[in-house]
Amino acid sequence: MEIDKVTYYDLSIFNNEEEYSLFHRIDFCNTIGGRIKLEYLLAHPHKQLSKIQQTQQTLQHIGSLADQWPVEITNGTILVIEKYYGYPFEKIPDSYSPVPAFLYRVFDAPDFRLVRFTVGHFLDFLRGMDKLQQLLWKDDAAPLLQLLLHDIRKHLQHTRIREMIAATGNLSPQKMLQFGHYLRYNFKSEAERLIDLYHQLDAYYSMAKAVQKFNLQFPVVTESREPMIQAKGLYHLLLQTPVAYDVTLNPQTNFLFLTGANMAGKSTFIKSVGCAVYLAHLGMGVPVAQMELSLFDGLLSNIQVQDNIVKGESYFYNEVQRIKNTVLKITDGRKWLVLIDELFKGTNIQDAMHCSTAVIKGLVKIKNSLFILSTHLYEIGDDLKPYPNISFRYFETTA
Repeated sequence: MEIDKVTYYDLSIFNNEEEYSLFHRIDFCNTIGGRIKLEYLLAHPHKQLSKIQQTQQTLQHIGSLADQWPVEITNGTILVIEKYYGYPFEKIPDSYSPVPAFLYRVFDAPDFRLVRFTVGHFLDFLRGMDKLQQLLWKDDAAPLLQLLLHDIRKHLQHTRIREMIAATGNLSPQKMLQFGHYLRYNFKSEAERLIDLYHQLDAYYSMAKAVQKFNLQFPVVTESREPMIQAKGLYHLLLQTPVAYDVTLNPQTNFLFLTGANMAGKSTFIKSVGCAVYLAHLGMGVPVAQMELSLFDGLLSNIQVQDNIVKGESYFYNEVQRIKNTVLKITDGRKWLVLIDELFKGTNIQDAMHCSTAVIKGLVKIKNSLFILSTHLYEIGDDLKPYPNISFRYFETTA
């Protein structure tokens, strides 16, 4: 699904103040690398239904086993392993005789201590990866997950690696050096690949954990020719005490026109729908009781437009430019969800009313997309009543 930087900002997918971002909310990664992979996944919502479904299956499977996730692998363990390959060792001996090991311990004591320390962490990592692939292995698992697990198994099949995984008790100095020599000179690319595979699984673990913690529901996504959203009990994931709403948008009523007083909840509602559709295209669970939606080609928003004093661009100018660019994009015949909050806030009421009415009358003619638009200019609703595809709703407030 196509989504631009403005929409990412509007929906708080990422935010400089992390506690206010969707990314921070669903981040349960165990490692820094996993967090980087999670950020990548959030920046690349799926375009194909098959990938959405595979991700859903993967998260459901991982979520059912999350309590058994191996604890041997930590961020510290991975940092130690990565440092090992960058350290300027003298040649690490590889001999079954105890003499070279003794000499290395005496004359290269700092290096020996680092080898011993790293091999211990490496054993934890390899055992953890072996447990992980056994835990997650399932003959009918989603192809996405199967590929990762097949790759892990391939790199754990080396005879010396199986010996390390099976090793118990305190290792002799020569055995420690044999392992260290092999890992240093014969296993670097495989180790880097295994670390990358763990980071990928860690990112999926984080997503699955978020689904569990927040009781998210996996939506039904369909490859429909026409856009539609039907949700019950939809709310915003970032709110501590959210209010849930039901939403229905389809080709017959593809334009939702919202009015209500300032701070009545219009913006939050719009962002809730946007975040839900976005999460659905990641293959994640969604903060709803139940949801069905079509596969969308793109998601665009016009919520937090800003001026630019460096370029000399006013607030009103940027609003007009954003609307112009939105219209140019959504007339390509693809399915879009368009979210607009308070059109033309940067000008006087009369001009805002005329401009808003003109824009809405143009947008309602586009049948391949869904629109949610909020405004406190309820007066313009009278001019829009002849359009049968507009659904008029309002937010009530109490004193």
